[in-house]
Amino acid sequence: MDQLTAMNVFVTVVDDESFTRAAERLGISRTMASKHVIDLEARLEAQLLYRTTRRLSLTSTGEVYYQRARQILSEIEEADLEASSQSLMPRGKLRLNVPVSFGISHVAPKLKTYLDMYPDVDVDLTLNDRVVDLVDEGFDLAIRIGRLADSSLIARRIADCRVVACAAPSYLETHGIPQHPEDLRHHVCLSYAYGDASRDWQFRIDESDTRVRIVPKILSNNGDALMAAAIAGAGVIMQPTFIVQAALNEGRLAEILTSYEPGKLGIHAVYPPGGARSARVRSFIDFLVGCFGKRQDRGKARR
Repeated sequence: MDQLTAMNVFVTVVDDESFTRAAERLGISRTMASKHVIDLEARLEAQLLYRTTRRLSLTSTGEVYYQRARQILSEIEEADLEASSQSLMPRGKLRLNVPVSFGISHVAPKLKTYLDMYPDVDVDLTLNDRVVDLVDEGFDLAIRIGRLADSSLIARRIADCRVVACAAPSYLETHGIPQHPEDLRHHVCLSYAYGDASRDWQFRIDESDTRVRIVPKILSNNGDALMAAAIAGAGVIMQPTFIVQAALNEGRLAEILTSYEPGKLGIHAVYPPGGARSARVRSFIDFLVGCFGKRQDRGKARR
C-alpha cells in the first residue's frame, strides 16, 4: 500500500485515538484503516501501537515515528498549498507551545479574535515553561520569553516586558524594605527554576548590569505559583509585569528597589527554518505583533 497513505492513516488514528473515528474522518472502512497500520508496522518491522479493547497507545518507537510522520505530512500539505491559490489563506492545524502564565493571561484570550479572522485554522495550544524541541515534538511555533540560547531556529521579537522585584506588604513590614540589590542576600527570595535567573538576579547599578547572587528559599517552574507564595508573605520575587501587575495595582504586592532597573525581557516568536513559508505561522506571528507590540526584529534564535 502507498506509504504516505498508510502514514496519514496512522497519524489520524493516533490523533483521534480510535480506528473507527479515524476511518470515518478519512472516508474508509475500519478494516481498511487497521490494514494500513498493520502493513505499515510490517514494512517498518516495528510495533507502533499498543491495542487493547478499551484504548490505543503509542509504543516508544511509535511516538518517534508519529512525530516525524506528522511533520512530513504537514510539509507535504504546505507544499501543496504553496503551489495553489489556497497558499494565500491560512488553513489547517497550528501547533503552538507557550509559557504557562503568558499563555493563560495573554495568548488564550486572543485566540477567538485570531480564529474569527482565519476560520480555516485550528489551534493546538500546549502550555509549559520548559524549552521544547520544536522539530522533534512537532510544534510550528513557540513563544519564548527572556534571553535566547544559540540555535538554528528563527526568532521574531514580538514585544518587551518589564521585570520588577516585589513582595507583600506584610513581608516588608516584618523583614524591612531592601534599599540596595545587595540587601537581597539577607532576604527570603523566591525564584523561577528555569534559566539564568534561578540564583542570579540582574539589576542596573551605576549604569552597568550587575548580577546579585541570591539563595532561593522556594524554587518553582511557574511564575504564578511564585506570585501566590509572595502574596502570602513568603518572600521577595522578581517577575515580569504580565504576571504581577494586577497584584501590584491591587496592593497585594509592593514594588521594591525602584531605583535599580531589573531590565526587560524580550517576548519572541520562535519557529524552525522554513516555517515562515506557512501561512498559518506568518499570520499568527503578525497577529501577535499587532496585539502586543510593533517591533518586528528578525534573526537567528538563541534558544
